[in-house]
Amino acid sequence: MFEPPKWKIWGIFLAIALGIAFAIPSFFPRSEVATWPKLAPRTQIALGLDIAGGSQLLYEADLADAQKQRLAAMEDSVSQELRRDPRIEVGDISTADGRISFMLRNPTQLDAAVEKMRTLTSGVGLTGTRTWNVSTQDGNRILMTPTPEGTQQAVKDAMTVARDVVRRRIDPSGTREVTVINQGQNRILVQVPGVDDPESLKRLIGQTARLEFKLVDQRADPSQVAQGRAPPGSQVLPMADGSGAIAVQRRAMVSGENVSQATQAFDQQTGAPVVTIRFDTAGARRFARATTENVNKPFAIILDNKVLSAPNINEPIIGGTAQISGGFTVESAGELAISLSSGKLPVKLDPIEERTISAELGRDSIEKGLLASAIAILAVMFFMIITYGRFGVYANIALVVNAFMILAVMSIFGSALTLPGIAGFVLTIGAAVDANVLINERIREEQRRGRKLLDAIDTGYKEASTAIFDANITNVIAAAVMWYFGSGPVRGFAVVLLIGIITSVFTAVNFTRLLVALWVKRKRPRELHI
Repeated sequence: MFEPPKWKIWGIFLAIALGIAFAIPSFFPRSEVATWPKLAPRTQIALGLDIAGGSQLLYEADLADAQKQRLAAMEDSVSQELRRDPRIEVGDISTADGRISFMLRNPTQLDAAVEKMRTLTSGVGLTGTRTWNVSTQDGNRILMTPTPEGTQQAVKDAMTVARDVVRRRIDPSGTREVTVINQGQNRILVQVPGVDDPESLKRLIGQTARLEFKLVDQRADPSQVAQGRAPPGSQVLPMADGSGAIAVQRRAMVSGENVSQATQAFDQQTGAPVVTIRFDTAGARRFARATTENVNKPFAIILDNKVLSAPNINEPIIGGTAQISGGFTVESAGELAISLSSGKLPVKLDPIEERTISAELGRDSIEKGLLASAIAILAVMFFMIITYGRFGVYANIALVVNAFMILAVMSIFGSALTLPGIAGFVLTIGAAVDANVLINERIREEQRRGRKLLDAIDTGYKEASTAIFDANITNVIAAAVMWYFGSGPVRGFAVVLLIGIITSVFTAVNFTRLLVALWVKRKRPRELHI
């Protein structure tokens, strides 16, 4: 213990130096930190909604759009099911009047077709009702009508997915302490701390990010397309740059559901910002097959029913990757990449209320909370000094270092500091002191047993460390459970507590042990007053 290797000494002091360096920017205004040298750390702790205020948005789902998407999804499922063995030949599939209908070319296949369509429906809870009613007409036409219970369940599921997508878009790491909750049947409330401009937030949240790759219908008459008319099985979509419209096939080659990764990049030839996407296994296989079968034909890249571009398929694209271009800026390309990575919104969300909210607690409450925390910490430090002398001083140094390391880790990961987080910070300080109390009391006990000074210190650290690690493992489990299942203030408390437990074990055990070893090596004391 008293001859620690140099790599360990340098490693501990380097970790502490980095912790202090990354914690310092949080004590300065953001505008001042922006002027610091490039190599200097600039990460800062974000303040929670209860301390710094932020933006609040209320969104309402477009239920008509949700129903339209549901019909389109069922139309695609019907087309795929009818092509399965045994194949059933039908005419055009219609979605008029909010229902699916199609006519069989061979009426003798009516029963088989009805059975296939019923496999596409499911029960709604314990109601005994199906999501879609399947019926026949005139002996050769099948109708699929959405039931009210199925529609209600679909809306509920869509709102749950939309809430999760919104949360992933604005808080990918899960550390910003955002609030995203459902209100009523078709509304979502979003509160984001530290954002006083709702516009950028609206752009990120409101983008449906419904990405599709569809073949261009070359049969379409340009004059008919200009009037909004397309051949059967196709649709007319506007160009995103406003240059006109284009006819594309309704069936998608591949969609955003098959995107596994999306990143902002730059075109190697033009240097323009683009979005590079990677498909999952199924998407890559479908894209490769579609481009192989349609070489020298154009296909459209469609985002939220607007055509970004319509390049030509010069050769099969079998690598499972694609590049999206369309006059992006670096910011808009980054926002699109985030939207695609977080998944598409299952329903269009329209902002119906927005506001910039101030801190809920007020400056006076914040100052009182910080004052109470400071008094508690100073009282603990005073107790340690008068109780354990030199070893209490070492424990206090470790407390200060621990505070800096907590702030550093929070700033690196972009965690938000809330008032519950401050409570977790103070609790962590107490837990760190508790570890040093265990060590010091164990050293005292070894001295009373008659051990020599060096043996007492060595045994005290070794024996106490086991109890410290066991106790903190249970705390880590509790904090992890609160973080995983909690939200808002509960998660803010858990984040700080979890970080603090890890850093406190490092400082209370490893750092103080190193300080004691260096003191013993330098002074060679004959007596120990603790």
